[in-house]
Amino acid sequence: MTTQTHADHSGAHGDHTAHAGHHNHSAHAGHAAPAAHAGQHDRAGQHDHAGHGGGLPGGLQITQDGYQLQLAAPIIGTGEIDFRFRILGPDGKPVTDYTAIHDRDLHLIVARRELTGFWHVHPQLTADGTWAVRLNLPEAGAYRVFTDIAPRALGKTITLGADLAVAGAYEPRPTPEATRTALVDGYEVTLDGELVPGAGRLLTLTVRKDGEPVTDLQPYLAAFGHLVILRAGDLAYVHVHPNGEPGDGVTAPGPDITFHTAVPGPGTYRLFLDFKHGDVVRTAAFTLPTTA
Repeated sequence: MTTQTHADHSGAHGDHTAHAGHHNHSAHAGHAAPAAHAGQHDRAGQHDHAGHGGGLPGGLQITQDGYQLQLAAPIIGTGEIDFRFRILGPDGKPVTDYTAIHDRDLHLIVARRELTGFWHVHPQLTADGTWAVRLNLPEAGAYRVFTDIAPRALGKTITLGADLAVAGAYEPRPTPEATRTALVDGYEVTLDGELVPGAGRLLTLTVRKDGEPVTDLQPYLAAFGHLVILRAGDLAYVHVHPNGEPGDGVTAPGPDITFHTAVPGPGTYRLFLDFKHGDVVRTAAFTLPTTA
C-alpha cells in the first residue's frame, strides 16, 4: 500500500493529509485524564467522537439530529477533482456556524470500503455554505465519506457518513491482514494494547526513525497524534485524540502517543494514525481484531 505525505500548513484551511493507507508504558501515568468520548465535549474543548446517534456507531448515518450530509456528486471519476458537499441543518439550509474541533470547523475523512486507502483533509467553507477541497482518488471503487462536525446550534459533535463511488475498472482487494507495526518514509510505528468491545482500553503507539525513538513530534491540529478507527464490513467510525496535549507541561512529544479508546463492538478494525515530524504529516496504518 502506498502512503503519501504532505507538508503541514497549520494556519490555513484546505491543508491536505492524503494517505493510502496504528507498550503501554508506565511513563504515561502522568498524562492528562482521558478525553471525552462519543461526541461529548469536555471543558477544555477536547473532542473525541464516535458520532453516536440513537445508539448507532458513528458514521453509519447520512442524517442525525436533523443534520444531513449532501454530496454534490456521489459518483466521480479517478484523479484530482474539486470535491464539494454541504451540511444541511434541520431547516434544510446549509450550515455555516460551527464550533471548532481541534482547530478545524470540519474534518473530512475518505476511506476505501476495503480500508486500503485513507484521506484526512480539511475543506474550505464557501460563502453559500458549500465545503470544497481538492481531492485525488487514484483508484476506482467504493468509498465512504465521513464528516466530523459540531454545529454551534446543536451543541455537540456528530459524525455523518455517505457513500461515494469512483467510476472505472474496479478490482476489490481484501482488508490488510492484522499487523502491529507500520513502516512509512523511514519511520517505524508500533502499536501496543487491545481493542475490547464494550470497554475502554489504552492504545499506545510508539514512533521511531532509523531505529531511534522520535522525541520531538510536532503538534498537528492541537495534538501529537490523531487516530481514526474503522471497522471492516460496515465502517463503523471512531475518531480519538490522545491523552494530554502539547504545552500542558506533562505530555512528552514522543516517542509514545497514548489514546483511551472504545470500539462499538466485535470485529476487525483498521487504525490510521496521523503524526507530524519534520514539518510533514504522515499516516501509519494497522489492522487489529478485537479480543474478548
